[in-house]
Amino acid sequence: MPERPRKPGWRRTPAAPPPRPSRPPAPPVAGQPESAGIVQAVLYRDGVRVLAPATLSETYRALHEQPSGMAWIGLARPTEDELHSLAAEFDLHPLAVEDAKEAHQRPKLERYGDTLFVVLRAARYLDAPEEIDFGELHVFVGPDFVITVRHGAAPDLSAVRRRMEESPELLKLGPEAVLYAILDAVVDGYAPVVSGVQNDIDEIETEVFRGDPAVSRRIYELSREMVEFQRATRPLVGMLHGLMAGFSKYGTDDELQRYLRDVADHVTHTSERVDGFRQALTEILTVNATLVTQQQNAEMRALAEAGFEQNEEIKKISSWAAILFAPTLVGTIYGMNFTHMPELHWVFGYPFAIVLMAIVCTGLYVVFKRRDWL
Repeated sequence: MPERPRKPGWRRTPAAPPPRPSRPPAPPVAGQPESAGIVQAVLYRDGVRVLAPATLSETYRALHEQPSGMAWIGLARPTEDELHSLAAEFDLHPLAVEDAKEAHQRPKLERYGDTLFVVLRAARYLDAPEEIDFGELHVFVGPDFVITVRHGAAPDLSAVRRRMEESPELLKLGPEAVLYAILDAVVDGYAPVVSGVQNDIDEIETEVFRGDPAVSRRIYELSREMVEFQRATRPLVGMLHGLMAGFSKYGTDDELQRYLRDVADHVTHTSERVDGFRQALTEILTVNATLVTQQQNAEMRALAEAGFEQNEEIKKISSWAAILFAPTLVGTIYGMNFTHMPELHWVFGYPFAIVLMAIVCTGLYVVFKRRDWL
């Protein structure tokens, strides 16, 4: 998926958010370094960075001192105390906090009062092992704050922050614009994954018709990744349509609406590609099973033919062995040195033995010949 061109310029500057309620900032976490899970906390005003506090308590205090500002707090695998501190300061719903703490959530969008809670599944393609690495991102969006809780390496929110800071007109639109930029980054991150999976499928098709015995395992593993990819992308379609349904109610900027619709279009396209990949892998697995069955049938047929030929040879060997055994039996009997054997002193004894051997051998030959043993 080619990168979409960025459109500079935002047409409406929203009014400043209402002042935050006057209450003392939440106390710092005792007995623990407060910034253990903080990636970066920045305070913005009119789309410009004004302060980058080092701790959560400093962020709370700065936001109280500048009620017209917006705080963007980024955390990576935060501690339970940090989440509880954020929940106390920004009045986050306990269920959303519990989800952010536990992770392993499905993509979803929920609204708790004036706070929007979004769960996203980011993905990146790892070239060396040829597999997809999934990350999880939780976003709290309020009137004057954005909190991101990242579980995993993807997505790279530092690039999103740089993009936003380079577009102060975008930041002026407030937390909704930050949410758009995060959604856009997550969706754009799917493009390399789609390309990597397409290359994998092309390679798998070659391996299938080449008869690679390890291809079945690769198809199965990629199919499982496609199931995970579907779970990451398919819910986004409904989530973005839900956001678009609230444009009028929440007074979303017109230009931001267009950008969110563009993200929704790309999500739909990506979801359709993923569905197509899963269907293609199912068909490839069926073709591979058919080719394997044909190969096994050919091997069994070759073994059967070899067994038939071997059986024919055994028949011939057994027939000639029986034919040669008959005169040996007669000769062995008459070779015994018994005194009382009438045939030993019979004038026609020798011709009789020879004729008997010939008759037995001829009879056996005729029998085996009729049975196609010879």
